[in-house]
Amino acid sequence: MASAGLVKLNASSSQWIGQQSFTQRHGSSTRSNFSRVALPIRAGSYSDELVQTAKSIASPGRGILAIDESNATCGKRLASIGLDNTESNRQAYRQLLLTTPGLGEYISGSILFEETLYQSTTDGKKFVDCLRDEKIMPGIKVDKGLVPLPGSNNESWCQGLDGLASRSAEYYKQGARFAKWRTVVSIPCGPSALAVKEAAWGLARYAAISQDNGLVPIVEPEILLDGDHSIERTLEVAENVWSEVFYYLAQNNVVFEGILLKPSMVTPGAEHKEKASPETIAKYTLTMLKRRVPPAVPGIMFLSGGQSEMEATLNLNAMNQSPNPWHVSFSYARALQNTVLKTWQGHPENIEAAQKSLLVRAKANSLAQLGRYSAEGESEDAKKGMFVKGYTY
Repeated sequence: MASAGLVKLNASSSQWIGQQSFTQRHGSSTRSNFSRVALPIRAGSYSDELVQTAKSIASPGRGILAIDESNATCGKRLASIGLDNTESNRQAYRQLLLTTPGLGEYISGSILFEETLYQSTTDGKKFVDCLRDEKIMPGIKVDKGLVPLPGSNNESWCQGLDGLASRSAEYYKQGARFAKWRTVVSIPCGPSALAVKEAAWGLARYAAISQDNGLVPIVEPEILLDGDHSIERTLEVAENVWSEVFYYLAQNNVVFEGILLKPSMVTPGAEHKEKASPETIAKYTLTMLKRRVPPAVPGIMFLSGGQSEMEATLNLNAMNQSPNPWHVSFSYARALQNTVLKTWQGHPENIEAAQKSLLVRAKANSLAQLGRYSAEGESEDAKKGMFVKGYTY
């Protein structure tokens, strides 16, 4: 199946440019039939801006802070430290994160939930402006979550294409410059060909719509950690998924220089009896990327997917021990915030200490992006895994 996408690409390449076949024999048509080729218009008037935005986010030593959890998931995080899920508590936590002094040294972009994009600090400063002051690009989660996929093996699909163009235009006006759409693929469920195709097509349509409205799309088909499968099985599935994704991205005339990827690392299933070293994970992950991802893509921003803070940083560091065709970095949520939450505990007097803990994690991953991280001195909290079976947000 992994090679099927490549076969389809080759088979359809004669129709791809200008939607016109060049398989006719020379002389079988008049000269005028070949005098014009209508190339597809890509990303409209935003092409140059999209490329610049993507390059800014994929800048050396920096990565993405993901704080785009839905209100329900944010409530679970707050509940872990004994806080109620209220708008004021969500605002207080996100204010802690987004007003951390010096965050822009290590963070180039922050993915926000819709509520946060329109919120301000308690002093009345827009969160978008807090980010801009640190030279951090504001981003926005645009998908509407996962729902059951009929006809599949208990799998899901991601909804949210309806109304996406108008919503994206409004998000751009509010200051967002990139977008995120997360869909998932489950190895224990097969995955079925239907689920893989649905994930790839949905991502491609979202990416095209985002670019048409000035937003750099983060393309994220997460291969879930759930399962007891081997790392070889993960590699096989990941290659299949990314083959389909790039096939449909090309069909939708997406500008590769104006996207970012958010893959999961190629690891064994969370319940597999043998754990893989950072070096092994780096080897398999880079193998997959080199086989499937064009060098035109500026940035690969890995998700942590339930790994511990330290695991995610070690694996990223291992991938940056030699040059890559792309900026290989991070787009972490829990792997940047776990210690922050535990330090804050909802108490105003702990804000400064919590912000310092965020900087510690951000700096560690900045060093990992540069291939210079050492785990020496890491706390016990940073070593604790955060995998949750069947995790949703």
